[in-house]
Amino acid sequence: MAYKAIMPRATLVTRRRMYFADGSFVDMRVWSVAARVPPSAHEYKYSLVYIVDGERVIGYDNERGKGDHRHHRGVETSYTFRSIQRLLADFLADVQKERSGSGAGAQ
Repeated sequence: MAYKAIMPRATLVTRRRMYFADGSFVDMRVWSVAARVPPSAHEYKYSLVYIVDGERVIGYDNERGKGDHRHHRGVETSYTFRSIQRLLADFLADVQKERSGSGAGAQ
């Protein structure tokens, strides 16, 4: 019997969850996808969230039809994707600002 190679639709690039002493946490997931998620111009799908008391305080994601964007306390703004490293750094910087009390603000 011949086996046909199956190409994965998405390959996990990173999955990381970090918990803080106050019970809040960060969950970061990034996949490399076979085809871009329009209107994003890159071939990654990502979901980054900072959760406090069961509520999303900060989130970065890209979804079909919306493209790259971020959420901060219910306000959605566009996000300019440059690289995975920059994405993670920007997200973690916003989390740090929020945790320090200075707020993540808009980009």
